[in-house]
Amino acid sequence: MLLLGLASRIYGYLLFDVLELNAGDAFWAAMVYFGVRFILVTRPPLFSLLFSLLFSFGIELSQLYQVEWINNIRGTTLGTLILGRGFLIVDLYRYSFGILMAFVIDVLLFKKKRKQVL
Repeated sequence: MLLLGLASRIYGYLLFDVLELNAGDAFWAAMVYFGVRFILVTRPPLFSLLFSLLFSFGIELSQLYQVEWINNIRGTTLGTLILGRGFLIVDLYRYSFGILMAFVIDVLLFKKKRKQVL
């Protein structure tokens, strides 16, 4: 997910406009979802969906907080990738879409494996 998100930023000009504008944030949020699933593997997918939404929305809302020390972190490449730069309400929709798609993939593709484990 991380590589797809970065590629969408670097090679976005090769994509359709709608993908160029939205894919990076959706992939970032999907990466958050799968990261939560990896760390909290015993929790149900719905927990990961809700936790990922709260986390992603929290990061976006933190962009309303503009002081020098956190802006210095946001000024680095890693800080920008993790914390973003400025609040955009549309990012909340992008995150929701990315997390929802990751949740659907998780539930549909890994459903068979979960049944075998039970």
